[in-house]
Amino acid sequence: MTLSAVATRYATAFADVVTASDSPLKADAAAAELRSFDAVLKSSPELHNALLSPSVPANRKRIIVTRIGEALKLSRITRNLLCVLIDHRRIGSLSEVIRSFELIADARLGFAHAEVTSANELSEQQRFALSDQLERLTGKRLRMHYSVDASVIGGAIARIGSTVYDGSVRGQLSIMSRRLSAQV
Repeated sequence: MTLSAVATRYATAFADVVTASDSPLKADAAAAELRSFDAVLKSSPELHNALLSPSVPANRKRIIVTRIGEALKLSRITRNLLCVLIDHRRIGSLSEVIRSFELIADARLGFAHAEVTSANELSEQQRFALSDQLERLTGKRLRMHYSVDASVIGGAIARIGSTVYDGSVRGQLSIMSRRLSAQV
């Protein structure tokens, strides 16, 4: 998935503010605040239409965003970002801004993202063991994201950046097949 340059620009500016040493808002809290506003925006078609509509003046949109932000107890920093997105007609890109912000903030804080696919849902103990093993293997702190795909058959596949660690039965069968066909 590629993120737009516009979303990345806003996310980078927000990350600059949030990851500053004197920032009262931490990156995890900032991401949670943005996600809570995004959830409200997605849950109300009327609100979504009002904030995206060019017929609604920007100052009215800012008032709406500020009131919702106060109700959600969003920090001033997060409310300011939302108002900037309103002023620049980019509130429709909020989901992309959030994804980009999370990636940028995590990179600055020394985290990498790991996409793990397994044949079955992993238990907490299995998740912990897999996370621990991958962190030792990569030397990085990881944010794990899990999904289930029955075609994996067994085991798991982990993607960290452009590196794939394939410990799946499907992957092992594929390797065996290539070896056997090369020997014939």
